[in-house]
Amino acid sequence: MQNFAKLRSFSPTTLYKKEVALKIAFEPGCGPILDCSKMNDMQILVIDDDIELCELVTEYLEPEGYKVEAVHDGVEGVKRALGGNFALAVLDYMLPGLNGFEVLRQIRAGSRLPIVMLTARGDDVNRIIGLQIGADDYLPKPFNPLELVARINAVLRRAQSEPDQSRPETITVGDVEMDNRTRTVRRGGEPVDLTGVEYALLEKLLSAPGRILTREELVKDVLHRELSPFDRSIDTHVSNLRKKLGHRINGVERIKTVRGVGYIYAKSDKSEI
Repeated sequence: MQNFAKLRSFSPTTLYKKEVALKIAFEPGCGPILDCSKMNDMQILVIDDDIELCELVTEYLEPEGYKVEAVHDGVEGVKRALGGNFALAVLDYMLPGLNGFEVLRQIRAGSRLPIVMLTARGDDVNRIIGLQIGADDYLPKPFNPLELVARINAVLRRAQSEPDQSRPETITVGDVEMDNRTRTVRRGGEPVDLTGVEYALLEKLLSAPGRILTREELVKDVLHRELSPFDRSIDTHVSNLRKKLGHRINGVERIKTVRGVGYIYAKSDKSEI
């Protein structure tokens, strides 16, 4: 009864936040959200002209241990993103000065800073464009601030993941070589610049050449969330990989779509893991 009394002392909002946080943190296969000792020094840049939204996002991120800086136009957003020491940026696509896509292009030209893009609900075209330009994830407006926190945690978990002793130092499949020690990728000896999500996706595909990987499996292991009915973000990331690596190798599709199931990376006799 004493524990029940303590439980009732929390507001419904507090209880909901705790429930969601626990669900995200201990979802099977995901482990803890983040290493808190690292998170205390992490700064998040929010680029959005909606001042009230920036304040709301700050209210949810600061209790999680993040430091938040907000700017309200595209030009200043690019300047701060390239000149500041940020762990991640939250970027709205509708901005004064420079629109969000141009901001994203300019940031990507000089930085691999993880970026979560905010788009209008139901605006699939802008969502796809953002992912193609190099956004790591997206979230449609209006959104639950808790979901934004979850997306940020997932992106940063990928970015700060510690080397796994069982993880191979290098993976070579055909003309593509991945070096996990330096997080670099080469195709035919030439460097290929990938976002954090693209790197994680390619590693998953190269680790199982010739085997079908389902979309559900890829979304869970690469994006650290469950696949929702209308979520096509993993397909856009696969499309980006095809463009950067080339669509074909030795006359066959490099990454083949298995309709209604997932994807398969072309197997090579020279594959080495």
